[in-house]
Amino acid sequence: MKADIAFGQYCEGNSFLHRLDPRWKIIFVLVYIVALFLARNIFAFALIGASIVGLWLLSGIKLGILVKGLRPLLFIIAFTAIINVFWFKGETPLLPDGWAVQIYLEGIINAGLIILRVMVLVTGTSILLTYTTTPIALTDGIEQLLAPLAKIKVPVHEFSMMMTIALRFIPTLIEETDKIMSAQKARGSDFSTGSLVKRAKALVPVLVPLFISAFRRADDLATAMECRCYTGGNGRTRMNVLHSTWRDGVMLLGILAFVAGIVVLNIFAPGYTFTM
Repeated sequence: MKADIAFGQYCEGNSFLHRLDPRWKIIFVLVYIVALFLARNIFAFALIGASIVGLWLLSGIKLGILVKGLRPLLFIIAFTAIINVFWFKGETPLLPDGWAVQIYLEGIINAGLIILRVMVLVTGTSILLTYTTTPIALTDGIEQLLAPLAKIKVPVHEFSMMMTIALRFIPTLIEETDKIMSAQKARGSDFSTGSLVKRAKALVPVLVPLFISAFRRADDLATAMECRCYTGGNGRTRMNVLHSTWRDGVMLLGILAFVAGIVVLNIFAPGYTFTM
C-alpha cells in the first residue's frame, strides 16, 4: 500500500521545518551531510544522534513514518554490520584464540557507528527535505540556487523539474512494483526460493510490466503538462515567491553550531576513534 511507503513522500504540516525556505533547506542538507562524514569519535556520533532527535522534534513528523523510511535500508545495514564485525581487525579480541573467526570489540563499535551514520544520513536528509518540503517548493529552491548556471546555457529549470519528478515518483514505482509482485504471486510465481539465477529470472515478469507502467505514467504526465500550457522556465511566474525569514537564520546558526561541535569533539574529546 502507498500509505506504508514513507520514503520520498511529503508529510503535510506547519512545523518549524515546514516553514523554512527550501533554498536554505538544500544548503542545510549539504552542510549536514559534510558534518556527518567529519565525525570521527563516539562523542561526535553522540552529537549526531542528538541532532536527529532535535530535527524530529522540530518537524512534528510521527516516529512511525521515520521508521518506515528506514525499512529499505535493512539489508544494507545488516550487510555493513556483518562486514565490520567479522573482517575488522582490532586490538581487543572477544573470542578465545584458535577460533576460525575472530571478533574484535573495535569491529563491533565501528559497525555500530557506521550503522548510525547511514541511518542518520537518510533520516536527517529526509526530514529536512522530502518530508517537510512540497515537490513544487523543492523545484523552485533547486532552480533558484542553480540560476547562475542559466547564464552559460545550462537548462536549470528542466534539470530541477526532472529531479523533483524522479523524487516524487519513487513511492509510486515502489507501490506499482508491490502490486505487480502480488499479482504474480497470486498466479503461482515464487520470488523467495531457489538459486540466485532462478530468482533473477523470476523477476523478469515483474520488470517488463513495471517498465511499461513507468513509460505510460511518463506519457500521461507529459500530456497533462502540455494541456496546462507548460512550456518550460522561460517567462514562468510563481504563485508563491520564496522569502527568507528569521527561522532560516535560527536554523543556520544551529547547523553552524552543529558543525563546530563535530570539529571540536573530533579534536579534543577522548575515546574510540572511528575508522573507515
